[in-house]
Amino acid sequence: MAGRDRDRNRPVIGADERLALNRMGSFDWDLESGAVELDAAGLAVFDLRPDEYDGAETLSSRIPREEGRRLQAVVDAAIRSGRTSYGSFFQLTRRSGSRQWTHTRGRILRDERGRPYRVVGIVRNATADLSEFTVVNPAETGRTGMTGMVHSTTDALSRAITVDDVAAALTGAGGLENFGADGLALGLVEGGALKLIALAGESIEVLDDLRLHRLDGSLPLAEAVLNQRPRFVSSLRDLVIDRFPRLRPYVRGLGANAAAFLPLVAQSRSIGCLALFYRRRTHFSTEDRDMLMGLAGIVAQSLQRAILFDQEREFATGLQASMLPRDIPEFPGAEIAVRYHAAWSGREVGGDWYDVITLPGGRVGVVIGDVQGHDTHAAAIMGQLRIALRAFAGEGHAPATVLARASRFLAELDTERFATCVYAQVDLATGGIRAVRAGHLGPLVRHNDGRIGWPHLRGGLPLGIATAFGQEDYPETRLDLVPGETLVLCTDGLVEDPGSDISVGMDALAEMVRTGPGRASTLADHLSERLWERWGTGDDIALLVLRRRPDPGTDQAPRIHLYVHQADPEGLVESRAVLRRALADWGLAELIDDVELAAGELLVNVLLHTEGGAVLTLEVLPEPVRRIRLWVKDRSSVWPRRREPGEAATSGRGLLLVDAVAARWGVEPRGDGKAVWCEFQPDGGRG
Repeated sequence: MAGRDRDRNRPVIGADERLALNRMGSFDWDLESGAVELDAAGLAVFDLRPDEYDGAETLSSRIPREEGRRLQAVVDAAIRSGRTSYGSFFQLTRRSGSRQWTHTRGRILRDERGRPYRVVGIVRNATADLSEFTVVNPAETGRTGMTGMVHSTTDALSRAITVDDVAAALTGAGGLENFGADGLALGLVEGGALKLIALAGESIEVLDDLRLHRLDGSLPLAEAVLNQRPRFVSSLRDLVIDRFPRLRPYVRGLGANAAAFLPLVAQSRSIGCLALFYRRRTHFSTEDRDMLMGLAGIVAQSLQRAILFDQEREFATGLQASMLPRDIPEFPGAEIAVRYHAAWSGREVGGDWYDVITLPGGRVGVVIGDVQGHDTHAAAIMGQLRIALRAFAGEGHAPATVLARASRFLAELDTERFATCVYAQVDLATGGIRAVRAGHLGPLVRHNDGRIGWPHLRGGLPLGIATAFGQEDYPETRLDLVPGETLVLCTDGLVEDPGSDISVGMDALAEMVRTGPGRASTLADHLSERLWERWGTGDDIALLVLRRRPDPGTDQAPRIHLYVHQADPEGLVESRAVLRRALADWGLAELIDDVELAAGELLVNVLLHTEGGAVLTLEVLPEPVRRIRLWVKDRSSVWPRRREPGEAATSGRGLLLVDAVAARWGVEPRGDGKAVWCEFQPDGGRG
């Protein structure tokens, strides 16, 4: 039996208690069946032999009834609130009859519908944590964890950067445990008011009405701020009667008996108040008061650092916001949406940027880029570089020249930072794109047939580095964006998951673009929210989505557009399927074979004999006679010519076949390339 050392006034630990003193075991609790499995170390914590254990009922015999009810309330509250974990101190009765402080922490597992089905966790003998307490008055359970968990509170607050981080450290898993409290309210001074920024604990929501109240001394929280003196209350009901009648409506809902109202003072200035509520505490000893005031001082220091950090971050993000475009111009024939998310770490400011530039001739310049670093210096460089690049583009320079000059500009800033970038000029009338890339992730295109493509953009070195190495060449790539197709540009924060290959993120982006909504604005929201959260929000994200408006024609003269990549057999097959569906929908199924044959010959000719893809357009011409016109456009300046192949020739029959099935055909110049067209009449007539 455990006796008592009268000289030291503390328990004398028996041999069996000493063996279990530092034990930590694990448990697995099936919530549906109620079965609880304990490993050997867990059984030792409960002072049970393996042959004695017969499930949860055996554990209940070790835990006093009032302790069991309190522990069950902690678990039930965690499950109801949707939390994933809980922790609590409780007492159990060893076979010797002595009480033992025990600590448990569990993780709640939920199914895909959010329903809890299992709890796994640990139990440990907490006697060492709470060795200054003599055993055991159950009414004093509010004291549990106060001394032994000071280090945990200090450690959690040491990692807090923002005010939100401080609030999370105090109200998150283990926060109330660290104070041995049943409820907690944290308030900050804002002008002449006290704003409650965090509430935690069962029934604490009754204080919602006091989220913002004047510092007039009518409530104990405000009084502690004004007087800079703590108030320790053993009976909240007496406090209401004697001093604070305004608190009367809230005391019953709180269900608390005692409370501590602690001013948060930093550099002789009250910055807030911390209120702790206890259901079973009956008094505060001198040691308790000193410890709580010490913890309040730690909280005050953490809050002061966090407030200063938030102020600096607000300045930095304001600086960054002022350097990004305030408004995106609107363009006929296009939808453009941009999104920016700052990282949730550090000062939440970085060098990612986007821009949309109006160019002569109905063209638009789109830019996405990233300056190295995540600080105010990166933001300042970003602002200067964005303005310089906009100026070079506005002067009408070719895309390659724009990036070469931007690289030179960045190098002349005498900074060690570099930047990656993609710049593209888009002709909204024709859909032609001239794009260049400086060490950045290339664009993604969603085609009308549902396919997703990553066009190959030959790239140069990042801006700044290219000038330093004397390699300011940026090869230009020509692309086509047909009506209804979407171009997506982003920084690597949207696709990069630390510790994983970037291809995983690129595949995820492609799938979300493929299945995402059609409009540019809704697609931008879909991508930025889903992927930014998926990768942990650890990096900045800049996103630009440009969608060329669909051109379906009219009910009398419908029209479809397709882009077919060079040497893309899948695209060639898909284009034929799209043509068949369109002709059937238009009531012209009799022309399917002829149109499909002609389209196949013209597309193959482009894909084999030019250096780019082909834009295919199929439209109905209702007047003077209803007929079908097929266009196949490419960027080659070489016009096709009809040949007379010999019997053994394996090529050269394409235009002969087109001439045989079409009513008429021809070739027209189109920008920097050409368009071959052919017409078909439902009655098979020829012009």
